[in-house]
Amino acid sequence: MTERADASVPEIVAFTAVAQTGSFTRAAENLGTSKSNVGKAVQRLETRLGTKLFQRTTRAVRLTEDGEIYLQASEAALAGLRDAEQSLAARRAEPIGKVRIDLPAGFGRLFLPTLAALRDTYPKISLELAFVDRLSDPVAEGWDLVVRIGELPPESDMSVRKLCTLRNGLYASPHYLARKPAITSIADLSTHDAAIFRASSGRLRPWTVQDGDATRDIAPAPVLVLSDGQALIDATVHGFGISQLFDRVARPLVASGALVHVLPDADIPGPPVHALIPLGHRMPSRTRIVLDTLADFLR
Repeated sequence: MTERADASVPEIVAFTAVAQTGSFTRAAENLGTSKSNVGKAVQRLETRLGTKLFQRTTRAVRLTEDGEIYLQASEAALAGLRDAEQSLAARRAEPIGKVRIDLPAGFGRLFLPTLAALRDTYPKISLELAFVDRLSDPVAEGWDLVVRIGELPPESDMSVRKLCTLRNGLYASPHYLARKPAITSIADLSTHDAAIFRASSGRLRPWTVQDGDATRDIAPAPVLVLSDGQALIDATVHGFGISQLFDRVARPLVASGALVHVLPDADIPGPPVHALIPLGHRMPSRTRIVLDTLADFLR
């Protein structure tokens, strides 16, 4: 038994035009096609349905009882398609929907004021944010945007956009510095308390500093070891000691007086920051707006 094909939208449009105008000629004029094309489309539709939709005479075209039933369904279906098209056009004009973003723990919190301002401009965009230092699987976990600090693997199923390059610097709280000896050189760091970050590999991250013309690593004896980027920032603000932080993270805290930039000449270029976007589909406007907002903030 041969399976009957479904009616096509052009056939339904042709049928509806004839039913509404009562004429194959006027229907063809309204659709910008020939009377023959309209007649063939209606004939194919009747063949598919296995019933006559019109009673045709030399003077008039009238719907059959089956035609009346099918017209109601056709008008409702076409109205639904028009509503869907208008809804999609509205989504393009005014971005709507959720954007899921995976961000590094301490660094990602920098974006909160900027993302709040974005919501004021685009209130129909909602956000889901994750602040983690672990390397998640962007595709498997369904993130729309993933922000990564550091070099990326050479092969990836993500497209990449560079957002900025960070700098590493030494910072401490005014409270800590007020009760410790002054720091005027790299050598003075050996007498100070250090808060150190433990990377996901388990390795303690040394301080890499610019010492005159040379760049060298320092492995201070830590009074505090943390594997959470935000906790390292908080601990530094609370006076545990000196830590090495990204300039973009420390900048607002220096501006507010919560931190002091120690030995600015010892700063070194830090890692790049990239945004990763899953390949294989067109980026929705809502995701592009969020991505451009993050890039503008870091530019």
